[in-house]
Amino acid sequence: MLEIAGPSGRIEALLDQPAPAGAVGADGLLSTGHSTGLRAAVVFAHPHTEMGGTMHTKVVYQAAKALGRIGCAVLRFNFRGAGKSAGAFSNGPGEMDDFRSALDYMGGQYPAVPLWAGGMSFGSWIALTVGAADPRVTTLIGIALPVSTYDFEPVARSTKAKFFIQAERDEICPLKSMREFYARAAEPKELVVIDGADHLFDGKVGDVADAIEELLGDWT
Repeated sequence: MLEIAGPSGRIEALLDQPAPAGAVGADGLLSTGHSTGLRAAVVFAHPHTEMGGTMHTKVVYQAAKALGRIGCAVLRFNFRGAGKSAGAFSNGPGEMDDFRSALDYMGGQYPAVPLWAGGMSFGSWIALTVGAADPRVTTLIGIALPVSTYDFEPVARSTKAKFFIQAERDEICPLKSMREFYARAAEPKELVVIDGADHLFDGKVGDVADAIEELLGDWT
């Protein structure tokens, strides 16, 4: 467990590092490794705090592991008011400040490495909005974007690379709304739809991880 400084006090976080070249993981598989260095330093945000979202949410956990498998260092953290992070939930402004602090931390730890911003659901709004505005961030990753609930237009206008993963049967973020958003989003962009999945990707979390590896495995 890691603590980083935030505007409301401590931010509880976890830093996942990719396995070194030739390492054997818990699954018994040999890592292909990334001897030339990290692919990227990623900050990944969790879903809505008041709906039970934390850095341990299954999709967030598996997304971090998938990014690690393609050579990224990934910082997961709890927004203010979640877990042991100080402060109280603010439905956007404070969480964006928390995300900026997390980006500052990763930028300081990995100053020569590309910085990516990602998140799930509410966390995707926070991460992509902050990431679109931060000149250090090169790539945006959004899962289950609530485009009908929050303002994603700054993200749509951004010309940074955008990778989206959406559930076919998302009851909170309808696929129709996502397709409309995607149609007007600036290039470059990619969208993967997970067949038969709901908002939390119950029973389909592995498909999300696979999609991340397929979308970003060759991205630089």
